Amino acid sequence: MEILKKIGSWANQLVEVGTTLIALGVVFEVLFKGMNIPFWPNVSVVDNIMGIIGGLSAEGLVGLVGAFVLYHILKKKDY
Repeated sequence: MEILKKIGSWANQLVEVGTTLIALGVVFEVLFKGMNIPFWPNVSVVDNIMGIIGGLSAEGLVGLVGAFVLYHILKKKDY
């Protein structure tokens, strides 16, 4: 049981790092107006997020349920 807690803790920390990098990418793109950022890979985070949101909205109710599930997965736990 202890190993499952360690794996869960590791996965939660990995998700936090990922969301932090996504937020950092959005901030960089806003600050530099989408221009090439020397130390950032050539990836448009904002375009990717807009594509995901567009894909979810095109699916109707299924997309809404998917967005709801993603929100609850990424929501911070208060316990």
